[in-house]
This record gives sequence, structure tokens and C-alpha cells, in this order.
Amino acid sequence: MSGHSKWSKIKRKKGAEDQSRGKIFSKLSKVISVAARAGTDPGANPSLRVAIENAKSASMPKENIERAISKGSGGAEGANYEEITYEAFGPGGSALLIECLTDNKNRALTEVKTVLNKLGGSLVSAGSVSYQFSKKGEIVISKGKNDKSDDQIEEAIIESGADDFELEGEEYVLTTGYKDLHAVSENIKKLGLTIESAELVYVSLNMVDLDEAEKSKALSLLETLEDLDDVNKLHSNINF
Repeated sequence: MSGHSKWSKIKRKKGAEDQSRGKIFSKLSKVISVAARAGTDPGANPSLRVAIENAKSASMPKENIERAISKGSGGAEGANYEEITYEAFGPGGSALLIECLTDNKNRALTEVKTVLNKLGGSLVSAGSVSYQFSKKGEIVISKGKNDKSDDQIEEAIIESGADDFELEGEEYVLTTGYKDLHAVSENIKKLGLTIESAELVYVSLNMVDLDEAEKSKALSLLETLEDLDDVNKLHSNINF
């Protein structure tokens, strides 16, 4: 899968170990609340439906999901989150896109800049990095959650309309056109597969290889940024 950085894979592997359930649920709640602004009916709001499904995959309680929807629709008091994307260079000249959901833009900017400056990165102006990425849909299917053979899973993936896929350990990672994410997800379900997660991502058009020292610094930077409450998603062109 050309351009697919392995950060998302590393994040999935380490997420449950390195982050508390409370922090994971907090970030998922923000995503649901923002999606709910476009409507509270998951059947008519694909973004909300995907956000809810991802929350359920993370074992987020139903009441937490309902509370997040209520906040996003104005039915309950809560923070008004804004979506902001920062662009940055990391160790070895690597490129980073940092997506934030925050109720305080000044705080988010200060915290992101502090981490970047401390760990070998630098904030850059809009457009300096984003041109190196393409917006795609990414769907993850776990073998362990599907009682089917590898051949059956791969046949279903091919029939679903996904652009590409690869097997990473025990997970199939699919890419789709960003407008096709919902349609492909629905096709996969109709074909009898359970989805681990589905989300929009930025895929690098040109991956970079770093030496081991730079790669270690980059990993530390990404992990620290990921741990910030205001950071929702990270994308890089680093070939881990």
C-alpha cells in the first residue's frame, strides 16, 4: 500500500497499553460531538455513524456515546470543539499533519509547539506539508473478530470496492477514496465482515526512510503529541 505510514499500526498496538481508557473515551467523545452537529441520526449522518462504530469497537459505554451526541447537538452543556490541523517538520525533515479537536485554540497551539520544539520538530505555515499527503479512507479488519478464512476475508475485501489492502500482522488495512469510505464500509458489513475501525486519514505520497537515531526521535515525538488531549489524529510520511 503505497504511502501508508506504519504510525497508525504502531498507535493501534500501543494505544490500549499506553493510554488510559478515560483518555481514549475522551477523544472519541470529541469526535462524536463534532460529528453530531450535522445531525443526531446515524442513519442519515455517515460521519456520526462511523464515530459511533469506532467508539463501540473501543468498548465505550452506551451512555458515554449518548452523552457525546447530546453535547454535539446542543442538548447538553459542554465544550464547543473546533477542528484545527497544524503542519510540521519532524526529525530528519519528516512531514507531519497534526489534527486537533479543541475548545481552546491558544492552548492547543501552545502545547503542540512546545512538544515540537522540545523533541526535534518545528511548526510550519499552512500548505508547507499538506501537499505531500492525499486524503483517503482507512478501514481496519481484525482476523480475530471474523470467523472466516484468509481467502474468504480477502475475497470480501476485493468485492467491497476498496482501492487497496495489505495484511499487517493479524489485521487487514484497507484504503478507499475518501468519499467512498462509508459505501465500502457498508459493503464489507453486507459481505459478513466485522470492522475494527473506519476513518479518514492522510496518506503520504512519498515516504521517507530515517536512520535508527532519527526514527527513535520521531517515534518519541509522535507518541508525545498523541498523548496531548487536544490532538485527535497524527499523520506522517515516516516509513517505520
